[in-house]
Amino acid sequence: MLELKNISFEVEEKKGQKEIIHQLDLTIGDGEFVVVTGPNGGGKSTLAKLIAGIEKPSSGSIWFDGEDITEKTITERANLGISFAFQQPVRFKGIHVLDLIRLAAKKNLSAADACQYLSEVGLCARDYINREVNASLSGGELKRIEIATVLARASRLSVFDEPEAGIDLWSFQNLIEVFERMREKTKGSIMIISHQERILNIADRIVVIADGAITREGRREDVLPEIMGTASAVEACDVYRRAEK
Repeated sequence: MLELKNISFEVEEKKGQKEIIHQLDLTIGDGEFVVVTGPNGGGKSTLAKLIAGIEKPSSGSIWFDGEDITEKTITERANLGISFAFQQPVRFKGIHVLDLIRLAAKKNLSAADACQYLSEVGLCARDYINREVNASLSGGELKRIEIATVLARASRLSVFDEPEAGIDLWSFQNLIEVFERMREKTKGSIMIISHQERILNIADRIVVIADGAITREGRREDVLPEIMGTASAVEACDVYRRAEK
């Protein structure tokens, strides 16, 4: 379904070009649930943005259902069936939650039908359906509303960048169940960027990225015990990197 071929991505800095992603190859199959993890600053979020079309690769190509989508826009990719949920959801002043869900579903849903998606993510629908998607909503509320819109889209490929960010403990458990139900209902592929063990534990395949390259990938049962055993070392490495900065 999705194939990244020899993808590299560079950014311009004062000292010159800095490579964030280095000649990366990745395939996500139909109906597959993939979790991408690894140390902070390793290129995970950049990878998600490259797939969504927010960023364009410096070299390499991206293919979706056999079509080269490397130069396609975010909107064009969305129309092909790729959804993306930001780590920090976007606020839309003047747009109400009902409007947002209708836009995602691409049809004039009734309020009752739209409310079902909010209920799926643990929100009391009557309290949110007519709310404006603005600063009056907390980060956790925005995150769950954004996930509700992804559910409404029922995309062929749904990409989530750290969906647990800003989510409280009760909602996090609900979030795990949402992903499990989403997979059953849409039959689409799911890719999640996450450090959370409970999300890693429901993946078909785990991909570990560090320094812009895949350092390990394989079935959950093979990879998870390894990375859980080195979690403390990864955290220590992150602390060291932050201290250097």
